[in-house]
Amino acid sequence: MKFGIIKERKNPPDRRVVFSPGKLKEFKQQFLEAQILVESSDIRVFTDKQYVAAGLEISEDMVSCDVLFGVKEVPVEALIANKKYFFFSHTIKKQPYNRDLLNAILEKNIVLYDHETIIKQNGARLIGFGRYAGIVGAYNGFRAIGLKTGGFSLPKAENLDNRQELITALNANQLPNLKILLTGNGKVAFGAKEMLDAMHIKQVSVVEYLSETFTEPVYCLADVLDYNKSKEGENTDNRHFYDYPEAYVSNFMRFAKVTDFFIAGHFFGNGAPYLFTREDAKSVDFKIKYVADISCDVDGPVASTLRASTIADPIYGYNAQTESEVDYKHKDAIVVMAVDNLPCELPKDASEGFGEMFLENVIPAFFNNDKEGVLERAKMTENGKLTERFSYLQDYIEGKE
Repeated sequence: MKFGIIKERKNPPDRRVVFSPGKLKEFKQQFLEAQILVESSDIRVFTDKQYVAAGLEISEDMVSCDVLFGVKEVPVEALIANKKYFFFSHTIKKQPYNRDLLNAILEKNIVLYDHETIIKQNGARLIGFGRYAGIVGAYNGFRAIGLKTGGFSLPKAENLDNRQELITALNANQLPNLKILLTGNGKVAFGAKEMLDAMHIKQVSVVEYLSETFTEPVYCLADVLDYNKSKEGENTDNRHFYDYPEAYVSNFMRFAKVTDFFIAGHFFGNGAPYLFTREDAKSVDFKIKYVADISCDVDGPVASTLRASTIADPIYGYNAQTESEVDYKHKDAIVVMAVDNLPCELPKDASEGFGEMFLENVIPAFFNNDKEGVLERAKMTENGKLTERFSYLQDYIEGKE
């Protein structure tokens, strides 16, 4: 079987890649029967020369490959018919802007495996860039605080080489006395937590966070049942919340009353209560001044996230009273960092981490008859049709939704 690493063609350019040279070398060593080609690219964070030095072959032509690995959407005109593709298609939530892409995949008889659909039997994601979104998102949030207050200065993450350089830059500055709330229990939240811990910020319990004052920066890691409560007042567990989110209401305001800096690292599911609304943010009790919305659900559960921001221009202000965007330096502004492609700012680390997960969890399935069902669960299209698991997209591809 011949595998190919394709060049990223989406604009703005994405420098990430599924496999670094080192991981591809390991791939070859573990699976001697595999043939691997790397499409020449002047964009990705690793150069063609680095792949050659690792013993890989560079090519301008991917037609001979059976399976093609990319990161972002492949432009319709670049799709090669009758191949197996892995990339983030951004279609599983029926995103209107990629309907034509999914239809082209079907027309070209392509077997599509979306990185988001690579899951365990219990539904947990096996691969992703979430950890690096958390790492960069937390860093960018602190950078925004420094820009707003003028108390310290941090370089842009994209100008630093790796996670350790981000940590070094953060630790070179003195933080003000902040109460920091971090939401979530997945890779994004724990990526952000890595940064808080590397800065030696003290973690406190929910009870301590809500009831005590501190003379040093502290943070609290809050899960869904900390900031949501059952309408019936009964004791429940996370599984019940995920299955029946409509049975809950937000209990986030108790955190908003005592929080300076909110890092949103949670996953927001359909039907779940908003964390805070525009009306909540108008309250005199609402104390949050800075928001790093890593989850970045626009006009959704975090009311201050009016839009996604960009790596080039990552920060804007939200005026709660007028419900409008303002300059982040405005005296009444809640400072918002809502970049929706954060791992792109740390392409080297993100690519190395992604390739490690991919080699461990996906590649063996090609050589063990997919004994864990990883490929079968992830397969979105086959023989010009949607697979049964993704048949819910039929109305979407027909333009009925």
